Amino acid sequence: MTSLEAVTGVLEERAVALGARIVRDAPLEAVDQDGDGVLARAGGREYRARRLVGCDGGRSTVRRLAGFDFVGTEPLFTGYVARVAFEDPDKLHPGFNSTPTGMYLRTPFEGHLGMMDFDGGAFDRSQPLTRDHLQTVLRRISGTDVTINEVHLASSFTDRAMQTSTYRNGRVLLAGDAAHIHSPLGGQGLNLGIGDAMNLGWKLAATLHGTAPANLLDTYTAERHPVGAAVLDWSRAQVATMNPGPNTPALRRLVHNLLRTIDGTTHVFRTTSGLAHHHDLGDNQPTVGFTAPDFRFGDGTHLGDLLREGQGVALDLTAAQSLRETAAHWQDRIRYAPGPVANDLGLGALLIRPDGVVAWAEGPGPDPEAFRRAATRWFGAPTA
Repeated sequence: MTSLEAVTGVLEERAVALGARIVRDAPLEAVDQDGDGVLARAGGREYRARRLVGCDGGRSTVRRLAGFDFVGTEPLFTGYVARVAFEDPDKLHPGFNSTPTGMYLRTPFEGHLGMMDFDGGAFDRSQPLTRDHLQTVLRRISGTDVTINEVHLASSFTDRAMQTSTYRNGRVLLAGDAAHIHSPLGGQGLNLGIGDAMNLGWKLAATLHGTAPANLLDTYTAERHPVGAAVLDWSRAQVATMNPGPNTPALRRLVHNLLRTIDGTTHVFRTTSGLAHHHDLGDNQPTVGFTAPDFRFGDGTHLGDLLREGQGVALDLTAAQSLRETAAHWQDRIRYAPGPVANDLGLGALLIRPDGVVAWAEGPGPDPEAFRRAATRWFGAPTA
């Protein structure tokens, strides 16, 4: 089972437990929306809803039928990932190997092979992926006469990088690959899509429940589009260091030198892990707009445990628990959690959204009125 299949299985199990009905083999045929809702026709049946979210992949039918654009850069290469049986594997050097015609990767795992053929993406999905084709490409890229005896698994991909200019068109929204595609280099696609879903999910739920402040759904595109654009650019930059050409070795040496520095390594780690992703929430406090650290409480509970039910968290680290009374006015939407926590970063209090993003934070002696304003902004009006 792949990691994607494992994650999909967990999400499906949770969705069914919450009452969702999953319908398969019902291709989408039409989407129409008006001021009251969306009408989707799929598998010969009509489905009426207040909102429609397209999470249907890079070739999204929802995106096309709802009139979203999809713009970006065309591919430079066709990439291959395969598990094969080699007759003479020692003809291939281990690790990443750049050549005048592309790149190949021989991993420590027997028969695992990766390749990039800078053909402008011409091959991907254009014809069957056969043993003879893989062998021809590998021999050309590696400059050897290596032989592939058998192909167990194989797939291809490109570095096409495309994104919609908005993630919302009226009552139709997009998330994941339906909103953006890029090469799998760096392995950021799954986390990027889940980040979209987390950001949109709690905002959509609050809107449907009638507790959302005005224009909360508008913040979805404003926050997630720049994150998606940054990942696409990061993917393009990786391709630039692999593209055969007279200037690429110099670029690659420059990148390697930067990676030998602490700042360079830290930057790359934070970018590829997603820790550097930031939402501009209009607050210069250093933690606001970033994913909150997974604070650990004295009883072993982690912040992630408190976010499981889809509420926000008011994390009060003051000895006097000074936010308890104020936070009680949002007790149906915000879970109050007094500290202390390990490594509190010198903070006195934080308001954390259901997607794990810090919405507000202050040092020792936090202002309850500032908390009230932040809670109203993200969670709507307080109860009496």
